[in-house]
Amino acid sequence: MARKELSLRWLELFQTCAEKGSLHAAADEMGLSVSTVSHHLSNLEEHLGVALFDHARRPMVLTPTGRVFLRNIDDALFAIRKAKAEASAGNVADASYLRIGTIEDFDGDIMPELAVHLSETMPKCDFLYHTDASLSILEMLRNRHLDVGVASGPLDRLHDLEDRPLLRDPFVLIMPEGVDLDVQEVMRGKTELPFLRFSGQLMIARQIESQLRRMRIRLPTRFECANNLTLMAMVAAGAGWTISTPLLYSRARRFHPRLSMRRFPGKSFARTLTLVATPDCSGSVLDLVDTKLRELVAEHAVRPFHSEILWLRDSFGLID
Repeated sequence: MARKELSLRWLELFQTCAEKGSLHAAADEMGLSVSTVSHHLSNLEEHLGVALFDHARRPMVLTPTGRVFLRNIDDALFAIRKAKAEASAGNVADASYLRIGTIEDFDGDIMPELAVHLSETMPKCDFLYHTDASLSILEMLRNRHLDVGVASGPLDRLHDLEDRPLLRDPFVLIMPEGVDLDVQEVMRGKTELPFLRFSGQLMIARQIESQLRRMRIRLPTRFECANNLTLMAMVAAGAGWTISTPLLYSRARRFHPRLSMRRFPGKSFARTLTLVATPDCSGSVLDLVDTKLRELVAEHAVRPFHSEILWLRDSFGLID
């Protein structure tokens, strides 16, 4: 019997099974039956003449040979997907479907203007826009439920996703306007003004808490919230102080007369907003989104703050 040719489908299914650790999860991801996925994996192992998974263990575990094989095909599959996307993209104006995800930080001015620009530039394209937390945006990109998205970092374990750092957004203290307190005393919990936290499920909260641990600062939890505007409203009402960023502060314009933004004391730290895309996203489309996003972020956030708050010029800005 003639030996079967190595199939790209086998390799893609093997990669998905290795990432998911489950035939059922891989089948759901690929829109196939479990028996079909199992059949393709068996064909791959038969073709190679090696066991890629330890079939006696649950969840699925790669054999040492399987781990080496996965590492070797990851780059190859990335290159193939990229080539397919570029070959099929054609002119940007001919694009037919684009799914974009973003964190809520860009919801006010930036994403609406981006949507208008893209609809004018890509008149034949159907768009899907989705707003969610960074971790959810990244998961949707990994699962190919989005083509391109904006997420905040640091970002790790991106697998085959392409990332383009967009904006450095430093952490700052937000306090009620007119409160004359030493920021060091506030940070150490030595005043009656309580610390208002972002919800622990958010990536920004994890960054803040990690920095506080490095500084050996422990602050009691008085108020925790996943919504930026709610936190800003609480600070504006004099209920406490918070750690946030200039970009998030910019989204709370109606509270600005009652808020004061201060430098973070000690060693500064920042989050990075990053444009992330799947290998299936056309490079020309990604360039279009990247260019317009940078223009809008500069217009609505970076330039206004640089003119109003001089000490932000060195820490808050676009990343080349």
